[in-house]
Amino acid sequence: MTQDKPHASDEATPSPEELREQVEATREDLGETVEALAAKTDVKTRAREKTAAVKQQAAEKTTQVRTHLRDKATHAAHVVQDKTPEPVRANAAAASGQVRDKAVHVGELAREKAPEPVREKAGQGMQVARANRTPLFAAAGALIALLLIRRSRRHR
Repeated sequence: MTQDKPHASDEATPSPEELREQVEATREDLGETVEALAAKTDVKTRAREKTAAVKQQAAEKTTQVRTHLRDKATHAAHVVQDKTPEPVRANAAAASGQVRDKAVHVGELAREKAPEPVREKAGQGMQVARANRTPLFAAAGALIALLLIRRSRRHR
């Protein structure tokens, strides 16, 4: 007969205290495994966690893109301003003043003749524009400068 088990004399049999410790350790491992399996099967919680993670990533990416675009727009405005000759800048400033004056005049006419709901919406639009003045002015200035440059090149 072949014996699969070692002789009792070869290995010391564990004491009852060692057996209790092994059983307790096994119970803890089993409890952790059960908790991990339960967490994997909790689809709602996993979906919420995934949604929260995706929202966080989207918010971070949006902030990065917004900052990057703002930096690019500022850089582009500076490049255009630096490369634009002084006479063109003076013409752009004059045109800007004329456009501003004309816009004020048209705004006053529109305000006088527009119905009340339209005036309210226009007021809301103005608040948004005032809150974002710097990018709005930078974009308008860059656009005017580009138009004047194109116009001056056509006349050559």
